[in-house]
Amino acid sequence: MSAAQLQAEMTAFQNLQKEFQKVVTSRAQLESQLKENEMVEKEFDLMKDDATVYKLVGPVLVKQDRGEAQANVKKRIEFIKNEIKRLEKQIKDMDEQQEKKRREVLQLQQAFQQRQQQVQA
Repeated sequence: MSAAQLQAEMTAFQNLQKEFQKVVTSRAQLESQLKENEMVEKEFDLMKDDATVYKLVGPVLVKQDRGEAQANVKKRIEFIKNEIKRLEKQIKDMDEQQEKKRREVLQLQQAFQQRQQQVQA
């Protein structure tokens, strides 16, 4: 067991933690998008049937068919929910990987410390 091996494993663990944090952040962003789209869906329910719907395309508002806009929002909600499920599975898997790597690093640290103590004695 060398110090270089221990350092390499610790670096791998830190990289896992960084990747985990990115996935958690992505999930939080999707949750925010989901809430926003659900609010838009509720607004459609409150609108009168003859209300005009506009879609923002770049800097311009373009008139859009209400049914099409509503269908797009529903599709987006479904897509976001599926992405959240996918990320939740990924978070679970990465959490397990992190725990496994953490245990490995702890074992390596203990072995390294024991070796250092034996050398000093």
